[in-house]
Amino acid sequence: MLASLRTAALFGVEACPVHVEVDVSFGLPGFTMVGLPDASVRESRDRVRSAIRNSGFEFPAHRITVNLAPADVRKVGASFDLPIALGILAAQGVVERRHIADLVLLGELSLDGSIHPTRGVLPIASAAKRDGVAGILLPASNAGEAAIVSGLAVFGVSSLTEAVRALNEPASVQARSVPPPAVSIGEFADLADVRGQRLARRALEIACAGGHNLLLVGPPGAGKTMIARRVAGLLPPLSFEEALEVTAVHSVAGLLPAGSGLLASRPFRAPHHTISNAALVGGGSQPRPGEVSLAHHGVLFLDEMLEFSRHVLEVLRQPLEEGSVTIARAARSAIFPARFMLVGAMNPCPCGFLGDTLRECRCTPQQVERYGHRLSGPLRDRLDLTVDVPALPPDTLGAIEGGESSATVRARVVAARARQHERYSPTSGRTNTELTPALMRRHCLVDPAGRRVLTAAVTRLALSARGYDRVLKVARTIADLEGVTSIAADHIAEALQFRMTD
Repeated sequence: MLASLRTAALFGVEACPVHVEVDVSFGLPGFTMVGLPDASVRESRDRVRSAIRNSGFEFPAHRITVNLAPADVRKVGASFDLPIALGILAAQGVVERRHIADLVLLGELSLDGSIHPTRGVLPIASAAKRDGVAGILLPASNAGEAAIVSGLAVFGVSSLTEAVRALNEPASVQARSVPPPAVSIGEFADLADVRGQRLARRALEIACAGGHNLLLVGPPGAGKTMIARRVAGLLPPLSFEEALEVTAVHSVAGLLPAGSGLLASRPFRAPHHTISNAALVGGGSQPRPGEVSLAHHGVLFLDEMLEFSRHVLEVLRQPLEEGSVTIARAARSAIFPARFMLVGAMNPCPCGFLGDTLRECRCTPQQVERYGHRLSGPLRDRLDLTVDVPALPPDTLGAIEGGESSATVRARVVAARARQHERYSPTSGRTNTELTPALMRRHCLVDPAGRRVLTAAVTRLALSARGYDRVLKVARTIADLEGVTSIAADHIAEALQFRMTD
């Protein structure tokens, strides 16, 4: 008595097809599982046994052998519970096998036979569609997520009994074809709450319009964190392709709310400064996405940036350049997307009051120098805009009216992003910060006056080749905000203003 079913294993954000082969044969009762299962998969023996009995079915008093193929891929997680249980029932003849071959099955079983939600459903559903599988049977709370993949029959079940009925009587279960409405990750505060800080607000608008990295420097209480937490509210909405990528990463991490579909808003991640390397960029024996991947197509905010360990900050250098993270393991490598906008906030010195007109700084020059060296030159070179956020006088703090609202600034940001997409490719979603050298030669055309300003700045500011390119990209964004094609001298000068703060 042999049964074979389809399921899938996750490695990174990719799904690997897995065949669950169940053999129920005469012999001493036993339950053997092979195919490189980890501890969570081996523990499914007890969950499956109890779930089958408590669902009213008979658990066979025979020798049961379960093979998870391919045998060289490690299987992790409890999503194999449901296919193993259905395989045992199919081998006994309780489930009709003719309906199993065209379905991918996954779900975690409770001891009473109910089915818990699982993670990574969107990548698994996408892989099933790509492999030509007709449908997927999974926990009811994950059905909306799987329904995002068009052309795939989605059957959501809440118990083992319901799963058996769905396989034996397909007409009694209606496949879900319409995904639930897109959900927002969170609400974002309005930029109108920020008093004063005109230069910081301008830098924020430029950074959002071109996807540039931003560093805010100022004393405690000046408003750095308040400004940074309004970044996500200025960014344009996610395109469908971007939303798919963001949702897939959050699905693999197990962060999608139950019953949700696509994520509609850009993520905003703000990890604590005690975070480890693996938590920031991803890792583990079975690679999981880190904060940089959870911030994909969104914002990664590092508050009190210099309080992060230096070796933790240094691992950001490759993701900032490549837009992805590669976690290499002996068996294979996992690639996580990490195209995010980095926003950092830091004090100018250990006490925070260097340059403050209201409070006296008591740090020695040596302490200030050591504190600044926590941010390495190569990482600072990757921060496109650096802006001072000074402490505000009382009359500004007590002003009744604030500045422009997020909606007003966002309209200009969306218009600038639209110009970039039209220029580079409507489908690429490319922003100015992602320009290749070839695209820069074609689209970052500087007039003669601007070229002279830029040439002089290379010598006076000792710009590196990367710094030179990033000034050009920021100037291109400033020109896009004004709606002009050519980069003029004033655009270069403004871009250099945010570079000179370094």
